[in-house]
Amino acid sequence: MSQIEVVAIVKAKPGQAEAVAAAMKACEAPSRAEATNLFYTPHRDLDDPNTFIFIERWASREALAAHMETPHFKKMAAIIEPLLGAPLEVHILNPL
Repeated sequence: MSQIEVVAIVKAKPGQAEAVAAAMKACEAPSRAEATNLFYTPHRDLDDPNTFIFIERWASREALAAHMETPHFKKMAAIIEPLLGAPLEVHILNPL
């Protein structure tokens, strides 16, 4: 398995940032508890309070795919999807 890093950019609609932040925070602890998770931290952009960024590290691409099938991830996705002001951006990375 090859470790990967993920950067996901979430842009909330105006007025929806706090709801997005709450959903992201609720997903943090159960995601960190996943055996294949190595790092999982949601962030808020200091210059744009409607922009949030997940920085994650997973044991493999398969581990990320399994994470996306968990109940806590699906719940968060269902909550934030109608609150998005732009399509979700997900970048799956390997170090050079």
